Amino acid sequence: MSTGVTGPTRARIPDKTLRTDRWWLYPLTTFVIFSGFVVYATWRAFAGSNYFTEPYLSPFYSPCLGDCVNGASDFGQPFGWWPLSAALIILIFPLGFRMTCYYYRKAYYRAFWMSPPACAVAEPHKAYSGETRLPLILNNIHRWFWYAAVVVALILSWDTVLAFGPAEGESDGIHMGLGTLIFLVNIALIWLYTLSCHSCRHAVGGRLRHFSKHPVRYKLWTWVSRLNGDHAKYAWASLFSVAIADFYVYLLSTGAFDDPRFF
Repeated sequence: MSTGVTGPTRARIPDKTLRTDRWWLYPLTTFVIFSGFVVYATWRAFAGSNYFTEPYLSPFYSPCLGDCVNGASDFGQPFGWWPLSAALIILIFPLGFRMTCYYYRKAYYRAFWMSPPACAVAEPHKAYSGETRLPLILNNIHRWFWYAAVVVALILSWDTVLAFGPAEGESDGIHMGLGTLIFLVNIALIWLYTLSCHSCRHAVGGRLRHFSKHPVRYKLWTWVSRLNGDHAKYAWASLFSVAIADFYVYLLSTGAFDDPRFF
């Protein structure tokens, strides 16, 4: 029996495409945006500077566990010996969560590997092994990355609470600036993306034979299921928000402008 792209479960399309619309626009847009984010995130992750200005810590560097600037480490510096950027210690967890995400798999499979490029478009590859070999087999550990993503989201929530603190030169108490609002929007989108994950849906309601015997888990499952319908939207929105939050901190720390403070 034939396998790969000629297997019985693969679409048999004799022409290059059966589409008459601009089917290539979606994967092209995904390719451009993802590539831009990867370039930006790589630059910021390796920079190792301009990631903290009181009271804001860039989400790319949180928690800051390496040799960090004064005030940026709320959980100590157990990796103070680390010679590279502190962001490289923890970025593997949110990055791994996104790279193994079910939605992102669909997006970058189509945009980068064209496997397949789109519905009713012929498979350009001569072979297809699915997620049975490296590196794609690593996508099967998505559930474990989700657990780590929950921990990261909790830490970013604490950073958002700290964003209500005073900036340098201000008195103690509760304060709010434009950065505070950006952090609030960012953490809300990150939680929506994390909780709408397919792995979260399975964690709260999977392997239950009788929902009637588990009313709390059933309620959580129905709530997560509704969120799951917009998982792709939250994936995109949180991707933009985390980059915006980091870039805002970068602008403040480089002295591009002062954070507008409301109270």
